Amino acid sequence: MRIVISNSSGIPIYEQIKEGIKSSILSGELQEGEMLPSIRQLAKELKVSVITTTRAYNDLQYEGFVTNVQGKGCYVLAQDNEMLKEQQLREIEECFEKAIVAAKRAQLSREELKNMLDFILEEESYE
Repeated sequence: MRIVISNSSGIPIYEQIKEGIKSSILSGELQEGEMLPSIRQLAKELKVSVITTTRAYNDLQYEGFVTNVQGKGCYVLAQDNEMLKEQQLREIEECFEKAIVAAKRAQLSREELKNMLDFILEEESYE
């Protein structure tokens, strides 16, 4: 698992850590039952506060991605396919909303925005 954090991204560091771990779980890089690095170990590797990594792990537990076994560590939970799909749909919607806001700022028409999406889909060979 590789987590990249940026101090200049405008996104809180705990959120970047959470999203990095979540991405590893959703991609299958981290499997059900796999133990995450300890909070202290991850904080040391990323050169961040233990409080920051604790917040990321707590959020992941709240969202149902991991479970914390007292005295043993944090483990990846089995993922419900419906929950995963709903999570991914929410992420896609958020990205579309950001794109629409940017398109409005650039004064693109709805048709221009649709054409842009079609072009990108063709470039990515999305079927």
